[in-house]
Amino acid sequence: MAARNRELAGLFLVAALITAGFAAVYTARSSQLDSTSLTYGGIFFALCLAVHLFIRTTLPHADPYLFPLVGLLAAFGLVMIYRIDDTLARQQAGWFVAGIVLFALTVLLLRDVRVLERYRYVIAAAGIGLLMLPRLPGIGSQVNGAYLGVHLGPIDFQPTEFAKLCIVVFLASYLVERGEMLVLGARRVLGVTIPPLKHLGPLLVVWGAAMLMLVFIRDLGSSLMFFGAFLALLYVATGRLSFVLVGLFMFIVGAWFFAHSVAHVQERIDIWLDPWNDTQRSGFQIVQSLFAQADGGLFGKGLGQALLNLPGGAQIPPAPDTDLIYAVIVNELGLFGAAGLVLVYLLFAERGFRIAVMCDDGFLKLLATGLTAVFALQAFVIIGGVTRVIPLTGVTLPFVSYGGSSIVANFVLLALLLMVSQEAREPRPAPHSPVVPRMSAAPAGDTALEAT
Repeated sequence: MAARNRELAGLFLVAALITAGFAAVYTARSSQLDSTSLTYGGIFFALCLAVHLFIRTTLPHADPYLFPLVGLLAAFGLVMIYRIDDTLARQQAGWFVAGIVLFALTVLLLRDVRVLERYRYVIAAAGIGLLMLPRLPGIGSQVNGAYLGVHLGPIDFQPTEFAKLCIVVFLASYLVERGEMLVLGARRVLGVTIPPLKHLGPLLVVWGAAMLMLVFIRDLGSSLMFFGAFLALLYVATGRLSFVLVGLFMFIVGAWFFAHSVAHVQERIDIWLDPWNDTQRSGFQIVQSLFAQADGGLFGKGLGQALLNLPGGAQIPPAPDTDLIYAVIVNELGLFGAAGLVLVYLLFAERGFRIAVMCDDGFLKLLATGLTAVFALQAFVIIGGVTRVIPLTGVTLPFVSYGGSSIVANFVLLALLLMVSQEAREPRPAPHSPVVPRMSAAPAGDTALEAT
């Protein structure tokens, strides 16, 4: 089966699953079934089919599995948000359409991803500027101790979602040019390889500025994503594990320092270590999340069956549509359903890293690696926080949690990955070998050939 046909087959499966999901939620609410679920499933499939036709026309050799996986995640998120709040589900569907539009514009206007390499410092400055916006008076906003949102008239968005793309583009473009110099000029100090400062300096300045701004706006989840993407790109560019070990040591030292000097970080770590402590004001989020997941068991209570709204209007667990949506998924679909969701993220990461391996161009290889790493780390950060593997931070679960900035930015990420895969998978013409003309037998009496 051709690649694009495999993509289309995957979309049929996604449409069937979202239709079944809407039907299950609708039945749980009204104890009857009508054509509403079929309508929602049909609209979603029509949107996905339009994107498929667009990809078939503009990126015919792109990876055939990335978009169906994204469609499955988005369908999963729409069903869960619809189960929580109809109004939020309609808004999320609107952001899904906006993400598709921006996806198409990215492919049409950018055309060649290598163009981004020329403007790496401008893109880095734009990324750091986006990180600063939430702390500007008048437009910035604070949520749960972190400065995440920006209000510009009727528009609300989280600039960190777009800043992550800028930082990854800069790191990929810088490391492809200076990665070899970091290795050739490195020195061994106490058994540790130290790269030359003149080549590592500009990289650390931009990366360090991004880290400081993340601490300044207190968005620890995004800080962890950026740091993980930085180490992944550094390892792929240099092939030196010692650089990664040094980076991990720097992270441990930085985490210890900020845990003892920044009250917000200290509070997050205290809640993580002992969420049942009555003195922890926000510990109830983790406690209710753990109880909700335990209540789901292996197979869950069923879509629409879990208790989310208390008589007084409070929700358990709190923020079920954003930070703790994974806990709601485990409650209603059980451990098996949640494991299936994690498997989809793993498959997306596998396809992204496979694209990176297939690339011959150094910049494209690093770009695919960075985009895939930051996407996978974002999923790990929020799932790890909800399950108490790491401290809980306020990042969104890609394509599943409610949030316009997240879904739109991740559609741009998807567009970049598909464009890279188009370059990597496009058939190359065979090397041209000059044809040596054969000299035919000279006819008798041809004095010119005889002379030759």
